[in-house]
Amino acid sequence: MLYLGPDQADQTKQDSTSTDWQQYYQQQAAIAKHPLLQQFYSNGMIAASTPISQVPLVAIDFETTGLSAEDNGIVSIGLVPFNLQRIFSSQARQWLLKPRFALTDNSVTVHRITHSEVSNAPDLSAVLPELLPLLAGKVAVVHYRQIERNFLAASVKVRLGESILFPVIDTLELEARLHRARPLSWWDKLRRRQQVSIRLDASRSRYQLPPYRPHHAVTDAIASAELFQAQLSHRYSPDTPVSELWC
Repeated sequence: MLYLGPDQADQTKQDSTSTDWQQYYQQQAAIAKHPLLQQFYSNGMIAASTPISQVPLVAIDFETTGLSAEDNGIVSIGLVPFNLQRIFSSQARQWLLKPRFALTDNSVTVHRITHSEVSNAPDLSAVLPELLPLLAGKVAVVHYRQIERNFLAASVKVRLGESILFPVIDTLELEARLHRARPLSWWDKLRRRQQVSIRLDASRSRYQLPPYRPHHAVTDAIASAELFQAQLSHRYSPDTPVSELWC
């Protein structure tokens, strides 16, 4: 996950809150043309009323060459399945990819993946037959959904000729509900009070979670899963309907 500046981090308005994901998956299964997408949507999606304790979860994280899904590519993908009690680290997966767009000096500095490392890496098209079944039927947990959802949608459209859309629980958005619900008052601004950071590392520290090396796809996926477990434990109930959490 690349560094998020203040403007990007404040883009926390929910963008799919009214989506009936069960109905959407049924519709897409009927109209999707590519077999990979037909299979993905045919697995269906759980009902919005499902308690979060019964939701199949998978944390994902992308390292990319930049922040724009239209002008940048995916360098690596990290994925780990989990539930509210356990993170199944032994089932974690990571893929190093050759992006459609060249690495930039800034992206190499951030995620430390070099030109030589990606020169012989596979294209995303070779990974999709393995990746999509691991996401099918599950709710993805991410930190800042505009990266994972937008990049996968844009990248899949280039490779398969069709886009992809799926529900996510965004741990950054859940932190924003608590810490960005109200803008700073004039008095806070006068005192030069700073907004609470909702970046992954800062959010984890508020729940006394240990610091991890940032910008490593599998590590960030595990970090997001742990953060979500902590958020649920402190502020929600295992009976919370998934509709209150996903977007």
